[in-house]
Amino acid sequence: MKILHIVPSYLPAYGYGGPILSVHSLNKWLVRKRADVTVYTTNIDGRKRLDVPLNQEVNMDGVKVFYFPITLAPWQYSSAMREALKRNAGDFDLIHITSVFLAASTLGACYAKKFRKPYIISPRGSLMREPLEKKSAFKKSLYLALFERSNLSGATAIHFTAEEEKKEYIGAGLPLNNSFIVPNGLDAETLDKQVPPGVFRGKFKIGADKKIFLSLGRLSWKKGFDTLIPAFRKVVREIPEAVLVIAGGDEEGYKKTIERFVSENDLETGKNVLFTGELLDDMKLAAFKESDVFVLPSYSENFGMAVIEAMKLGLPVVISAGTAIASFVAKNNAGVVVNKEEDVLADKMIWMIKNPEAAREMSIRAKKLVEEEFSMDKVADMMLAEYNKILKK
Repeated sequence: MKILHIVPSYLPAYGYGGPILSVHSLNKWLVRKRADVTVYTTNIDGRKRLDVPLNQEVNMDGVKVFYFPITLAPWQYSSAMREALKRNAGDFDLIHITSVFLAASTLGACYAKKFRKPYIISPRGSLMREPLEKKSAFKKSLYLALFERSNLSGATAIHFTAEEEKKEYIGAGLPLNNSFIVPNGLDAETLDKQVPPGVFRGKFKIGADKKIFLSLGRLSWKKGFDTLIPAFRKVVREIPEAVLVIAGGDEEGYKKTIERFVSENDLETGKNVLFTGELLDDMKLAAFKESDVFVLPSYSENFGMAVIEAMKLGLPVVISAGTAIASFVAKNNAGVVVNKEEDVLADKMIWMIKNPEAAREMSIRAKKLVEEEFSMDKVADMMLAEYNKILKK
């Protein structure tokens, strides 16, 4: 089975958050299961360009990755990728596109149709209600009318990572010929490493007596900082030793807005609110292991990879109902799910610290849930089964 995966950005473009890791993990495990996977991507990494070989195969865990130079950055368009698709798209059995509103989906759909190849689109949450309504709504509606509806209507299937993502897609009245749900998987190999105890707290000078609430992910409006910061003000009143660690890259320039929230709520950057920037590899693992509570009051998450990572590493989680895996968490009592309201969020954050035994029991259930439902081995099997269904038809 020869799969072409088209995605605008790829490892090591960490500035684009969780999907970068989960897409590669999927491809890596598909190769382990004897699929032949090629990736067409670009060298974009936010405002930067990746220092990678261009227009040639790069072997990454058995995945054949081709990075093409960006021609038009806002649309993440590459003329070299277009030429490669023009030459080679017909050589593959199936085309999997992870993108909407960018050149990858339009180019992928165009050449899949030209060569009569089945294609899948994975919107990865970009077509859920909050992203459609709260950011560039007019531009998105125009783009849908001009390009994306045609791309979606021509797709052999739409891939969703959670039931909630599918519900909101249907609710938006978008085209749907066929669909399937395969969650993101967690590649435990990336987490099964030992890091020296105290390395995170030591680097950022956080005392052992401090209670760390960790918010990890790119700095974006959709992560719900407009709720988290006012809620944390209430937490500090009850737990003076509390520290909110905000770990993530600032590709959208949103940090200034968060800093304004901090100032408006009588909190102090560097004292009870700490920005670490993007954390990778061992330092990211250390942050998870040395924190006390993970918190994510997002407007919308099509999945929530950082939540899964926290759960796997035994960190109690407080997340909003807007996170697509919230139903899994609530059903299995594997964490706390709240509405996006500052008083409710603050109460549950405080509860996690005041009830350590109950939080620990939640964490045990959470780790078991991740191992049973979101292992990369299981997820790769699910995706291969869907690929095979499509090819048989």
